[in-house]
Amino acid sequence: MNNTIQIKDKQFQISIPAEKIQHEVQRLADEINRDMAGKEPVFLVILNGAFVFASDLIKKIHIPCRVSFVKLASYEGTGSTCNVKEIIGLSESLENQSVVVVEDIVDTGITMDCILRNLQSLHAKEVRVASFFHKPEALQKPIALDYVGMTIPNDFIVGYGLDYDGFGRNLADIYTLIK
Repeated sequence: MNNTIQIKDKQFQISIPAEKIQHEVQRLADEINRDMAGKEPVFLVILNGAFVFASDLIKKIHIPCRVSFVKLASYEGTGSTCNVKEIIGLSESLENQSVVVVEDIVDTGITMDCILRNLQSLHAKEVRVASFFHKPEALQKPIALDYVGMTIPNDFIVGYGLDYDGFGRNLADIYTLIK
């Protein structure tokens, strides 16, 4: 395993190994299976970043469920633009449905706030949020997270679906930007 990598013009160092990530995914799946038993939830996956986490998580969900996707963007380079733009919208009704939003990371909370406001207008019966990573130091909007894989510092990371200008999503481990 290489401890440092280069992506474009930046250097990154390994900070969370894949084994630890997979352990946390199993823990989250166990919690969701328990909490959502008997409900048949819709897992609403936020693309692009959450696709790796969602794939691992959904394989461990043992209750009847559906999966849908929405693509939103709020990042350019290593920083949030603080402007959420919907790219691909939801194509099914969520009225009276139990929804679990699956996100890779909640940092500023701006994207999640936008998603939750949209879901409220769609009259979902209940909405829960599963985010693999949470950066409480970066939070600008008060967001209630029901399932959190890991709380991390406010550092820029890549891997496990997270990217730097589109690169690094394929890495199984998490790498932190070397300052």
